Amino acid sequence: MRTVTYVANNDVSLLESGSTYFPALLAAIDAARQEILYETYIYAEDDTARAVTAALIRAAQRGVKVRVLADWFGTGNRTACRLKEAFCGACVHYRMFNPWFKRGAARSHRKIAVMDREVAFVGGINTNDDNLHDYEPHAPLPAPRWDFAVRVRGPLVAEIHREAQAQWARAGHLPLVRRINLFREMRKQPAALGDHPMRAAFVVRDNLRNRRTIQRAYLQAIGRARKRVLMATPYFAPGRKFREALCQAARRGVDVCLMIGVGEFRMQDAVASSFYPQLLAAGVRIVEYRKTQLHAKVAVVDDNWATVGSSNCDGLSLFVNQEANVVVRDAHFAMTLARQIERGVADGVQVCMDDLRQLSWVRRCGHEMAYLLYKMTMRVVAIGYA
Repeated sequence: MRTVTYVANNDVSLLESGSTYFPALLAAIDAARQEILYETYIYAEDDTARAVTAALIRAAQRGVKVRVLADWFGTGNRTACRLKEAFCGACVHYRMFNPWFKRGAARSHRKIAVMDREVAFVGGINTNDDNLHDYEPHAPLPAPRWDFAVRVRGPLVAEIHREAQAQWARAGHLPLVRRINLFREMRKQPAALGDHPMRAAFVVRDNLRNRRTIQRAYLQAIGRARKRVLMATPYFAPGRKFREALCQAARRGVDVCLMIGVGEFRMQDAVASSFYPQLLAAGVRIVEYRKTQLHAKVAVVDDNWATVGSSNCDGLSLFVNQEANVVVRDAHFAMTLARQIERGVADGVQVCMDDLRQLSWVRRCGHEMAYLLYKMTMRVVAIGYA
């Protein structure tokens, strides 16, 4: 089991939602000279996705080696096939992750881009329009989807590049000699930057060596918290250890605030609600974000620990999916992200114990039944990864 290893001398910038993320991403793609590795879960067929596709094709046409990996389930088979046709015709190397569930239920839920081993992007933002629903492409959202990513420069980029190359290799069928050459290339390290002493780590979840790495990073940070824990997640259904860590932190006087996105999937909302009595009784503040689709998977602990990535706080992300987060140990970055989360909290609706008492017994039973169904489903899904 891997532990979190921090690398110094990085420059990590917070990017809020697509309006900030995609201009930075497109500029980096257009500036690439040698290589681009691009991973996404959802690759839509809207204007935003078409702009990314056009930039990747332009890069390939000027001689850049471009590799694109999209998840088959998240992107959809029809879109995936059309992407394959467009990319192959433009000399862009393209692969789908786990087509037709050939490798069990695992999905590549990661969102990663690396250019020339100099700059990397990691976060929760898919390749789609912020103003449109994830799974109903023509349905507008009431406000732009709320999400985050980071742009990374410095020695941590080598770690991200190494993992992106490994994922590309896992999604294909490379001969042994090609695999050996690939892993030799992955060991190369870039020169460190000295102007930004920011410490950061790249943590992934897979079904090989990193089955618990992201959860462990969260649990360690929450277990050491002394002042506050700020978390935002679209889907909340973690295991017992995670929930108990939040409760224990609240009981020892830490200000624990959990912001959960609601309104996207009724079943998921019911599962999250089943945990409310335990969390509220321990002193955890729960805020439901209803303004628009909350897609951010971010957290801040105390004054100098923060994470941004693709991992939700649910069973799929923590125990099944392929995920990727960046963890930052830096006071300024933590403060910047905390302010954004606090802004979301101010726009949300706080849940109180009185609200739960006013629920009908039918609703309360519905929440418990949703949790039991979810728990049974996760056990069945997890059997293939035991």
